[in-house]
Amino acid sequence: MNKLILFFALLLTGFSQPQGTYQLAVLKYSGGGDYYANPTALPNLIQFSNTNLGTTISKDVPYVDVGSPDLAFYPFIHMTGHGNVVFSLSDAENLRNYMLGGGFLHIDDNYGMDQFIRSELKKVFPNNEMVELPPDHPVFHQKFNFNGLPKIHEHDGKRPQAFGIIVDGRLVCIYTYETDLSDGWEDKEVHNDPEEKRKEALQMGANMLMYAFFGGE
Repeated sequence: MNKLILFFALLLTGFSQPQGTYQLAVLKYSGGGDYYANPTALPNLIQFSNTNLGTTISKDVPYVDVGSPDLAFYPFIHMTGHGNVVFSLSDAENLRNYMLGGGFLHIDDNYGMDQFIRSELKKVFPNNEMVELPPDHPVFHQKFNFNGLPKIHEHDGKRPQAFGIIVDGRLVCIYTYETDLSDGWEDKEVHNDPEEKRKEALQMGANMLMYAFFGGE
């Protein structure tokens, strides 16, 4: 059985896992973009989720290469950066198989990624367009309620948007744009964001984890 399918089957049947027995990961990619941006973001989101959602996610966050078979070990993978992104055809196939096998990808444009990631996602799912998620989508109404995607940082005066890729009725990828959501997950001293903004960012991130793990129920 696919590792990810087994993982979600255990979650949905109420299987209790010991603390720290599963991990989230950050996607490593080619092209020159800084995939390693925001190093404190995912560890802080994990701590917040373990405290507020009762999850048991390991605080250790590895980088995993987009072409690696090890993607299958991680139920939720986060991707960010400011610049260029390049997926080879084998990278795209591997990432597609990861999501079709039950994995969930969150991409957060850290400002400067948008013009590159859209074309690369077409390699991954050439027949599935990104669609904007409306404010009533379940991902915005898990433990925490939002009227759409919160705005964390201002850049070009544009509204924040959450786009999704849906395959056979299942949301497999969320792309957050014009929000800098993961900046809000970072240690407070990194960006000196107001506490309310950091709280919004962490709550929205926790909603995405809940949605990814439980399918929006």
